[in-house]
Amino acid sequence: MVFWEGYLSDEVMGTFAPIVIYWLYAGIYQLLPPLDQYRLHTRKEEEEKNLVPLPTVIKGVLLQQLVQATVAQALFLLTSKPSSSGVTVQPSLLVQLVQIFVAMLVMDSWQYFVHRYMHINKFLYRTVHSQHHRLVVPYAIGALYNHPLEGLLLDTFGGAISFLVSGMTAQTGVFFFCFAVIKTVDDHCGLWLPGNIFHLLFQNNTAYHDIHHQLQGFKYNYSQPFFPFWDILLGTHMPYNLIRRSEGGFEARAVKD
Repeated sequence: MVFWEGYLSDEVMGTFAPIVIYWLYAGIYQLLPPLDQYRLHTRKEEEEKNLVPLPTVIKGVLLQQLVQATVAQALFLLTSKPSSSGVTVQPSLLVQLVQIFVAMLVMDSWQYFVHRYMHINKFLYRTVHSQHHRLVVPYAIGALYNHPLEGLLLDTFGGAISFLVSGMTAQTGVFFFCFAVIKTVDDHCGLWLPGNIFHLLFQNNTAYHDIHHQLQGFKYNYSQPFFPFWDILLGTHMPYNLIRRSEGGFEARAVKD
């Protein structure tokens, strides 16, 4: 039994919970005190390098989430298969965990190759993906700031394919998509906070993705949001060292051969 049972359907939760979680989690980062001693970039760098104002970023994210919600509703309607009692039968916890792991691998694979191609193809980069890189210094609310076409191809289709291939139910999808959203927001938060569980468990983390945004040509660290295995296998992996800046905070510095 889940806490929303009897109040909202799994399909409604799967559609809207990730959106609510996005704004709650990103909002927490936005409302935190300055925490300059944990920033990967100074506030001056953020102000000088970023090419798009916060209100525009918020509008772009809301547009992407509107498309995601529409696709999610259609996806759940097409795949929902309740039993004769009208209730979808949930598989065992172990099966659900395997489904979530499979979905993570599928999402990583989809996003790696689409993301990389958007850098390789000069037309797609110039007209589509460059919008995301207008945030040279990433921050939490801008995690899903993309061109609408990129949002559809990279995130929305990537999520839908992960859901379908893994065979998970809408209820399992609630947990998977909320987790994916939290991880994506964290990867863009720009802070290296002590004890952050994502930094402890995942090599693909805030600093890893910061390297992608900072290196000239953006030819490294395409993997997102979970594992870096495609970068490692295909030669686009760039390790990093965290260097403490004298004025406070950290710098993720690429370790080049």
